Amino acid sequence: MRVLRRVGRVSAAGMLALVTGCGWSAASAPQQDRPDEVPPAPAPQSSAAATSGLPSVGVLVDGDKHWCTASVVASPKGNVVATAAHCADAGTVGSMAFAPGFSGAVKGSYPYGTWKVKAVQTDQGWSGDGDDSFDYAFLTLEPDARGRSVQSVVGAAQPDWSSGPRRRVTVFGYPDEDHNPENRPIACTTDTRPDPDLSSDVRIDCAGFWTGTSGSPWLADYRGPDHRGHLIGVLSGGDTDVASTAVLFDGRARRLYEKAARA
Repeated sequence: MRVLRRVGRVSAAGMLALVTGCGWSAASAPQQDRPDEVPPAPAPQSSAAATSGLPSVGVLVDGDKHWCTASVVASPKGNVVATAAHCADAGTVGSMAFAPGFSGAVKGSYPYGTWKVKAVQTDQGWSGDGDDSFDYAFLTLEPDARGRSVQSVVGAAQPDWSSGPRRRVTVFGYPDEDHNPENRPIACTTDTRPDPDLSSDVRIDCAGFWTGTSGSPWLADYRGPDHRGHLIGVLSGGDTDVASTAVLFDGRARRLYEKAARA
């Protein structure tokens, strides 16, 4: 579930208008970025819209229960996903798993299967002090039943550890079933700006990122499923029905990621 750090959300009526501009099909294999064929950037939006999703973005699951969004971040072994720290706290290592490309009513479907979480890395600033400036986590995944890494199946976004606060990002997430009974992923492309409340955070204003979207990847330079850009942070909070925030990844986040990559 999306657990807001400051206040709860209210619905943004009429937000989930169906669009098909992302153009990805579950039947097509994920592709790696091809720099010589970069499409134009998506146009900015003020409300998120339902989308066919991104193979490397999915939900955290435990049995039939699912909560929060997570995404694959490129790593040497292909076994690391990023999410919000408060999302990782809501699960249990050994029973928690990552389901990329999840969708569908009630129990939903798992087009790529699931990968069990074997280790969780959160910053001491979060785990010891509950400091919102460190509300991110990196999870190490086991291979699937066929011995494959998650990245080899669904691809990954490259991390950016030194992003500035003003970027154009595309954010993918899974609102909870109260607002999204079919468990459809949503996406919004918009511009970030510094958050006035936390110096570590950046903010976007785009309606539709309700409970369930915590952990959503913020992808700068995104150009489509074949050009996923750079992961600069994950959605961790917000204080109105349209505002969402993320902690910018930095050197401290990178050290945590490297620990997850070695686990």
